[in-house]
Amino acid sequence: MIRHHDFRHDGLTLRSTLHIPEGPPGSRWPTAVFVHGFTSNRLELPNFVAMARLMETTGFASVRFDLSGHGESDGDFFDVTITGEIAETRAAVQAVRTLDFVDPDRIGLVGMSMGGVVAGIVAAEEPGIGALCLWAPAAVAPSEIGSGYLRGRSLAAEIEEKGYFDADGHRMSPALVEDIAGLDVYRRSSGYAGPVHILHGDKDDIVPLEYVRRYLDCHDGNAHLEVVEGADHAWGSVPHRTTLHRSTQRFLRRHLRR
Repeated sequence: MIRHHDFRHDGLTLRSTLHIPEGPPGSRWPTAVFVHGFTSNRLELPNFVAMARLMETTGFASVRFDLSGHGESDGDFFDVTITGEIAETRAAVQAVRTLDFVDPDRIGLVGMSMGGVVAGIVAAEEPGIGALCLWAPAAVAPSEIGSGYLRGRSLAAEIEEKGYFDADGHRMSPALVEDIAGLDVYRRSSGYAGPVHILHGDKDDIVPLEYVRRYLDCHDGNAHLEVVEGADHAWGSVPHRTTLHRSTQRFLRRHLRR
């Protein structure tokens, strides 16, 4: 069953889609909260929808929401910061716990790209996350943005000329640039002691594998990295997405099913 639901945070409406398995009235399900990537939305390129439907058939609920300034949620992308996205995701998790079909003691996070970075930090800073799955987490972002260039273009020069940096048709503000550059991804993620499963393609030309391997160093033996041969950042083939979804499903079932 699919339902739509609105969350409120900091005066904005965050719109979401809920996938709920069929079952007896009053059933409470293990639930995954999906966090999409930079400039994306709750559909997501590696197909959050297909993942949610797969989980629903095996007794898992899920919540896919649009961060502010993305998709159908309120807000303008120019006002987006990663600090704000972390706060929104924490608020969404807190709200999800109160939904009548959710088992509040069995909540996992799945994050894609920059959403993986956000999910990793939220898992460390929001109590009660039972499992964390990261898809190609973009931990390279602070280093890349901190270099002063994004995709070979000068951030400072473009911001001085336009007042923003044009990121695939989205106005990236100076505040967002500063926020990403100052983000200590690994330190803030390291506090999570639950199970972590990271999936990354060896043909990812957005996030070098070395940045993803560093997650293993910041977790105390509780993280596992699965490198998928031939997969790119968007998991842009049927076999690679199938691997991604099935591996995620196995991981969540192992750690959130009773």
